Amino acid sequence: MANLLLGIDVGTYSSKGVLTDLAGNVLKSHVIAHGVSFPQTGYAEQDADAVWWSDVSQIIKTLLSGDYSGDDVAGVALSAIGPCLLPLDESGKPLRPGILYGVDTRAHAEIDLLNAEIGEDVIFEHSLMALTSQAVGSKIRWLRDHEPEVWAKTATLTTASSYLAFRLTGKHVMNRHEASHYMPLYDPPTRNWTGKYAAPVLGDKGLEVLPQVGWSDELAGHVTEEAAALTGLKVGTPVAVGAVDALSEAISVGVVQPGDLMVMYGSTTFFILVEETPAPDPRVWTVGGAFAGQFNLAAGMSTTGSLTRWFADELSRDLSEKDAYDELFAAAEGVPAGANGLLMLPYFSGERTPLNNPHARGVVAGLSLSSTREDMFRAVLEGVGYGIRHNIETFREMGTQVRRIVAVGGGAKTPTWLQIVSDIVGAAQEVPALTIGASYGNAFLAGLVSGRLHRDDLKTWVKADRLIQPDQSKRALYDKNFELFKQLYTQTKEIVHQLS
Repeated sequence: MANLLLGIDVGTYSSKGVLTDLAGNVLKSHVIAHGVSFPQTGYAEQDADAVWWSDVSQIIKTLLSGDYSGDDVAGVALSAIGPCLLPLDESGKPLRPGILYGVDTRAHAEIDLLNAEIGEDVIFEHSLMALTSQAVGSKIRWLRDHEPEVWAKTATLTTASSYLAFRLTGKHVMNRHEASHYMPLYDPPTRNWTGKYAAPVLGDKGLEVLPQVGWSDELAGHVTEEAAALTGLKVGTPVAVGAVDALSEAISVGVVQPGDLMVMYGSTTFFILVEETPAPDPRVWTVGGAFAGQFNLAAGMSTTGSLTRWFADELSRDLSEKDAYDELFAAAEGVPAGANGLLMLPYFSGERTPLNNPHARGVVAGLSLSSTREDMFRAVLEGVGYGIRHNIETFREMGTQVRRIVAVGGGAKTPTWLQIVSDIVGAAQEVPALTIGASYGNAFLAGLVSGRLHRDDLKTWVKADRLIQPDQSKRALYDKNFELFKQLYTQTKEIVHQLS
């Protein structure tokens, strides 16, 4: 009997796949790095076939080489960055590169248009969140208005994870978490598409251009003969609907109960707070959860891990690529809290929540002739920490309960950064023993869709490793600097808007 589970995640800068047994032991893994295209300021794109599908097919072939084959795989689940926008023609071929999630801010004018045509309050009441750079409806309007030749050929509008499931199964299905961001085309009460406010977005096209919606652990379809030939999977292997990467990451560390908050330290920082009932607020996103009936409060910062990458690439060229991060983090640990008087706004590609400002930009305040590169890198890490605190305090201001914080992602492997964030937020962060990421959560979803696992089995898959406790001696300083952080944004906002 096939008893192995395959999970794959396509992230912003890399893709990862894991092959596990039913107990959650990772038998094999593979990672492929890739890039992002920034055609102009505010635009972020990736090629659906040359990046997304190429990575997935290569990873599957690699994992199924040697000791394992497609006959061993009981189920498959995939996740990817999102929500993205990818138009397909009638044959399912991409018509242009995929437009990425909230880091792509091109549709700010279309947000204003839709708010004017439908009503800002109407959209919020209907969708349980406001239009922001994370919303896909405004990007669909941008595509329709700016690329009419592409729009004329468009037969399907999909997102990255759904496109990958389509390449495996031939079926168009979208998870409800990402469908929630296709606002105002999604109706949260019925958890399905609605044509009520579709005309300003879709124009002459109907809801048939949208995939079917489903929960993350439901069946999207089965591996086709074509996909089997390209990957080595067995024809008929079940494929889950899957998820956006952050949601699979939350599953991977057991963030599935109300009050659980995941903080995902990746190229961006993403937050998922599990809720029993929705608590809409225009500063954050109210979306569908992974499993039937669940809601999530979600939030996201635009540039966090990508900001440390920028710092290493542009300001640390004298350091070897292999050692740059280790040296920078080690040096930052030796800089006192407060970064020797430096304060940074980490808004290098606008900011998502809670500001929802595509025109925000990075600011460094307090520079002097005694400032060092080490001070500046410490200020980067602290700036991200203040942004994380801003989001968590927003959740609490809304009256929601944050009972447990779990840190995941590549940045969670860096004790220095985790300690800085716990000190700034004033709360403990739980670090799981395994921080493999979204691919591991997808392996669990593969177990569910194949019938080999039940949701209660997640308790045996996920174990805590350590707890990062805040250093209370730094609380007064960080409380003061957090207030200055918010003031720095409000007092430089108009100048930065003109510069951007």
